[in-house]
Amino acid sequence: MKLSIVIPCYNEEKNIPLVLEKLNSVIKRTDVEVILVDNGSTDNSDLVFATLLPKYPFAKKVKVEKNQGYGFGILSGLREAKGEYIGWTHADMQTDPYDSIKALELIEAKGSSKSIFVKGNRKGRPLFDNFFTIGMSIFESVYMGTSLWDINAQPNIFHRSLFESWKNPPFDFSLDLFALYSAKKSNFEVLRFNVIFPPRIHGFSSWNTGLKSKWKFIKRTLDFSFKLRKDL
Repeated sequence: MKLSIVIPCYNEEKNIPLVLEKLNSVIKRTDVEVILVDNGSTDNSDLVFATLLPKYPFAKKVKVEKNQGYGFGILSGLREAKGEYIGWTHADMQTDPYDSIKALELIEAKGSSKSIFVKGNRKGRPLFDNFFTIGMSIFESVYMGTSLWDINAQPNIFHRSLFESWKNPPFDFSLDLFALYSAKKSNFEVLRFNVIFPPRIHGFSSWNTGLKSKWKFIKRTLDFSFKLRKDL
């Protein structure tokens, strides 16, 4: 298996069919697997998975009984991954599932190096969200001493050896920061490519619900940044 794509799904019953159908239209090779993590969903995701997954041989499900965070769901999927290259993207259809295939193609164009970390660079976002991202990127880059731009952009694709080197990765949204910073500290070449980031088609963000939620996100990220720099 060349690539394993982990997609955490929390109450995404309406988006799961769209994600699977889009992946079915873009995966034209047999060495790519998709691991959909039912990350403690409380909607009808279980039924949707049971109905649809048999139609898509490239996909399988990992079940997390209780939601313990975005990062925990991704890590649960990564532990089941068989690919030489692994990574994740979102299930909300704000990130094109084909972007993960593009990331693999970028790696292959570089001779399938084991020291490449490929990450999206979001375009087409609301002005306030861009302002928020710029502020966080500047702070993290200065504080951590390395360029850390658009930290929460998707997808994130890299050689599994980086994952195997991780110790105590976070269970929340800080996983994106942890992964990018770990790649930088391990002297990986970080490749960025533009990805479109349109509004959600179905459902609502489980965390981005307004200014208050952004401040909570900032506080958690700052707390983790202090810990991460101390540990690494």
